[in-house]
Amino acid sequence: MQTLDADGTIELIEAARTTSLFLPILLGVLCGLRRGEVVALRWRSVDLKQGQLAVSASTEQTDAGIREKDTKSGNSRSVALPAMVVEELRQHRLRQAERHLLLGVRLSEDHHVVTSEDGRPLQPRSLSQAFRKFLARNGLKKIRLHDLRHSHATAMLGAGVHPKIAQERLGHSSVSVTIDLYSHILPGMQAEAVSLVDAAMKDALDRRAAKKKW
Repeated sequence: MQTLDADGTIELIEAARTTSLFLPILLGVLCGLRRGEVVALRWRSVDLKQGQLAVSASTEQTDAGIREKDTKSGNSRSVALPAMVVEELRQHRLRQAERHLLLGVRLSEDHHVVTSEDGRPLQPRSLSQAFRKFLARNGLKKIRLHDLRHSHATAMLGAGVHPKIAQERLGHSSVSVTIDLYSHILPGMQAEAVSLVDAAMKDALDRRAAKKKW
């Protein structure tokens, strides 16, 4: 597991801004979607007004081809979208609709959000290969596409987001899975929690002492 810090995340996003990998990268590093979930995402699962998307399927690639299946946990989940992702999805949909019209096709809710240039669904392995080439071309840190998801989880937990919320957002089967995967972050979180409790107790003692003086 490798992760990007805030600076590394911004560097990656900016480098990808004018490429076809921009949206898949945003969905991974800012929303925590798995590679198969990015590829399987359809417009019917995206609610731009509410700023949410529903993750209900994943694309699996086998020797026989690709197929859509349930998510890894077997459950669908709702993911709240950052304002930046909402706006980028809105612009992406407009551009995609224009491309489809040139091909004589009207964009529908059943179409995939991330596709190849000709509108066909992407293959998960192709997305990973394109990501590796993109990193090498731009001299960026060598990480796996899946590590974008790890980066999102690390950023959430490091910012003090409760593991239960992180579990629901990431789609883990239980909160214990989330804690086991990201236990390396917990010592720092524990130290910060102790510091907050200590500050609260000190403040209460100071206020009590001040009252006694009066």
